[in-house]
Amino acid sequence: MIQQLHLPHWRLTQRARYWATDYDWRACEAKLNALPQFTTEIDGVDIHFIHVKSPHADALPLIMTHGWPGSVIELLETVGPLTDPTAHGGRAEDAFDLVLPSLPGYGFSGEPTDVGVAQAWAELMGRLGYSRSVAQGGDVGASVTDAMGRQAPEGLLGIHTNLLVTALAGPQPAGSEQERAAADALATFRASGSGYFLEQATRPQTIGYALLDSPVALAAWMLDHDTDSYQKISRAFLDGQPAGNLTRDHIVDNVTLYWLTGTGASAARSYWESGRAAALAAGQAPPEVSLPVGFTTFPGEIFRAPRSWVEQAYPNLTYFNEVDKGGHFAAWEEPELFSEELRTAFRSLRQ
Repeated sequence: MIQQLHLPHWRLTQRARYWATDYDWRACEAKLNALPQFTTEIDGVDIHFIHVKSPHADALPLIMTHGWPGSVIELLETVGPLTDPTAHGGRAEDAFDLVLPSLPGYGFSGEPTDVGVAQAWAELMGRLGYSRSVAQGGDVGASVTDAMGRQAPEGLLGIHTNLLVTALAGPQPAGSEQERAAADALATFRASGSGYFLEQATRPQTIGYALLDSPVALAAWMLDHDTDSYQKISRAFLDGQPAGNLTRDHIVDNVTLYWLTGTGASAARSYWESGRAAALAAGQAPPEVSLPVGFTTFPGEIFRAPRSWVEQAYPNLTYFNEVDKGGHFAAWEEPELFSEELRTAFRSLRQ
């Protein structure tokens, strides 16, 4: 099988032409400006966040963390279903008060220093007056949410993720057919799909010069992610076939936010910061997650985490489900399905 070596020039040219001539950033700007947004300084870093309160009483506070190459934009279509479920076929008692922070170095947040994001999110929820809350994350956000679960700050009731970050750390059991399939997918990712990860974790400033200098370089670097996402993005751009909510304009909205805020390099550098923290903690067993954990496996994820792997990582697994559509950017692709998963996963923690 011949491996694809790069993002084809003709495809990138077509995307750049659309971005330069037909794309309307003002539509995304208006969507952002319609939401309550704030900044607060935590550990010397300005943290930007969206805070949408539910119209329903007794809503459960939820902090959700985006990933790379995403931003709060990838989570915007979940705001309605999560905060006002009755308008989306859900029940009022499943509503959330929603907090969507921008990671340090991303979007409208300040550049990272030595801020511990998990601790910062706990501080943020406290400042907002929430004495009890839950947390969710995918991609980089899954790492943040996993860390929150291990730190178990006062008032955190439980967590939900859709990427099993513990499996990225080393070999997993491969006794069953499902486990072998997941292990094979992980091996393929490590062999041919993780170049961006290695570059950003070891030499972020090198690629950072291109990301700040050229909008086309930025777009190419961000669009060529995992195979499933790349194929979906290509179909959305070239064939007019969006993958759920992963449309051409939503993709360009996200790239434009990086370009306008000049955060391509600082977002890349966050991988280096995380790698440095992991190196300093090498040899130290992380604390167990004793809080309730929910997990959803989406079929287009980098690997489909089997329940056995999730239970090994999180012995207090209280919710597990495998859904039939969606991928690595699940909230972006399938906001309604994603929102229903969160409602169900956290339902038992509302008493």
